[in-house]
Amino acid sequence: MDSITDESITDALASSRDGSPAAIERLVPLVYDALRAIAHRQLRAERPDHTLGTTGLVHEAYIRLVDQTRAGWRDRTHFFAVAARVMRRVLVDYARRRGAAKRRIPDGDFLALGAIASAADEQAGMMLALDEALSRLATLDERQSRIVEYRFFAGLTEEEIADLLGISSRTVRTDWVKAKGWLYQELREE
Repeated sequence: MDSITDESITDALASSRDGSPAAIERLVPLVYDALRAIAHRQLRAERPDHTLGTTGLVHEAYIRLVDQTRAGWRDRTHFFAVAARVMRRVLVDYARRRGAAKRRIPDGDFLALGAIASAADEQAGMMLALDEALSRLATLDERQSRIVEYRFFAGLTEEEIADLLGISSRTVRTDWVKAKGWLYQELREE
């Protein structure tokens, strides 16, 4: 992304803190493509027939983001990091609702859904397991949890994460490796 666009996004974010509808309208075309890329990245980990598509995920996340009028966005990197976290929350909420709906389906009806439903439930279960593992990691090391979120869900670079967290790129790299290893162990045990 070029610096003119970065500055435009940062300016629009600063204006939107005041709740200016014009600033929010100006922000949408500036961030929409990047939000779609984040949503697409997150949906790649979901089942192929996920009923919430890229556009739906972007719109749901954007509604939640716009409701945070006093979020105090520092810059585009901060905005996209929070956007990725919001998208993750949308997908986790979706998986939880799906699990609750499945529990309400009578056994006979569920059996008729067959292997397709089983695969879909496994994907939802993996999203919930990852979310729970990240929450546990956050209690042990908040920074490592954020690095995973920013790297995996938002697709931010080591440099962007380092700038966002106020640490070195080398620290980001080291924490990323540690966090991946810890998550691998946690998810394998489940």
